[in-house]
Amino acid sequence: MSPSPGPFARIREDRAVYREGWWAQGLWALAIYRLAAARYARPRGIVRSLWGGAAKLGVKWVECVCGISLPDSATIGRRLRIEHFGGIIVHGATVIGDDCVLRQNVTLGNRSEDRPMEAPILGDRVQVGAGAVILGAVRIGDDAIIGANAVVLHDVPAGAVAVGNPARILERR
Repeated sequence: MSPSPGPFARIREDRAVYREGWWAQGLWALAIYRLAAARYARPRGIVRSLWGGAAKLGVKWVECVCGISLPDSATIGRRLRIEHFGGIIVHGATVIGDDCVLRQNVTLGNRSEDRPMEAPILGDRVQVGAGAVILGAVRIGDDAIIGANAVVLHDVPAGAVAVGNPARILERR
């Protein structure tokens, strides 16, 4: 098994899916995330602590400037595309697969204060529409589409479409 590529290789790979290149605020957020999350591969010590302080500043800068909350504790696959910046909230325990798309005003969060670490798991190639909310320990299957303004509180099978509030599942043809 080959070693995982470093953060700079991942950032170059991420950049390839952004039409705007380095001008895309979603790419800025993802680059800061990649650099911040890379510190977990280092052993505990002074370097990791200093890196952590710089990472927290970078994450806060992205939140203020881009309106994207992308914590370094989340697990994000390859080539995530944030189509339009602003109002994007991702819970720290969220898992996002490869080649996913998030649009503006998306929330991936927990559902209850009683279970604060329950967060969504998105499979590969999931598309999340503008204003969609996915809450709790729900699984979104590979190739699923979450419609704009959908509120997803239950699992969505692979290849399905979830629309409405609360979301109902439609099978794609």
